[in-house]
Parts: sequence; structure tokens; C-alpha cells
Amino acid sequence: MRNDTLLQKLQKIAQPIVEKNNCELYHLEYVKEAGENYLRIYIDSSNGISLEDCEKTSRGISEILDVEDPITDSYCLEVSSPGIERVLYDDNHLNKYIGQNVLVNLNSLYEGVKKLEGNLLGFSDVQIEIQYDGNNISIPKDKISVVSLKPEL
Repeated sequence: MRNDTLLQKLQKIAQPIVEKNNCELYHLEYVKEAGENYLRIYIDSSNGISLEDCEKTSRGISEILDVEDPITDSYCLEVSSPGIERVLYDDNHLNKYIGQNVLVNLNSLYEGVKKLEGNLLGFSDVQIEIQYDGNNISIPKDKISVVSLKPEL
């Protein structure tokens, strides 16, 4: 099964369980790290995420995965909050956090730097715009490896 198809199937399995627990499915990934497979499900809520939210969601998803068995390899299931310095994976996440402080990690030097921190002003299909060092700059999305929230504490 192709990874995209597997992720779609896993999302269909996880979504109703997450919503039943009054949370939203923030992100889901199936990755291999150090020879181990991980199914990571990040859940979010406007009220924050408790350990109990993660446990209930994990139990519910695990029960269905045991029955439907879409993953043929052995894996570890992890359910957690995306955290305060959460990665912004897609346009929905970017849109939700316009006006917030972000850290943009680049996959190569851009204007002499590899990391930019600033206020997220907007984005398009090909770039994101942040206020960095008092200037509005546009960064091509193909130069970006990760964008994450960088709350001012």
C-alpha cells in the first residue's frame, strides 16, 4: 500500500475517534526512525490536551487498528498534543496562525541565513510572508524545511 493511501486510511480511522473525544485531528504521520515504525497522531483542542485525552484517543484508535489491521509492519502508536512550538504542516495550520510568531527553518541558505523568526503575515501556494527584522520578506516554500510556532514567552 502506498504511503499516501495508508495515511488516508489511517486518517479515516482516527478522525471519528478523535472527534468523539472532543478534540481535532491536528496531524497524523507514519514514519520509520532508527529501524522502528511509528504511527504518530497529534490531537488538539481549544481547551488544551490532557494526558487523559491522549489515553482515551489512543485506546479507541488502537482497538480499531487491531480489528482493521491496515498496517502490516509492527509499529508503535503515539498520541500527543502538537505542543506549544507546534509544526505548521499545511495551509490550514498557516492560516490559523497568521499574526503569530513563527520560526522558519530553511533547507538551504536564503539571503545569507538558514533560520528566520518573525510574525507570520500570510502565504500563497508558492511562498510565505513574514515580518523579519522590521522588514516584510517572502520566502519561497521550496526553500522551507519546517515552519513552527515560536511563542513569545
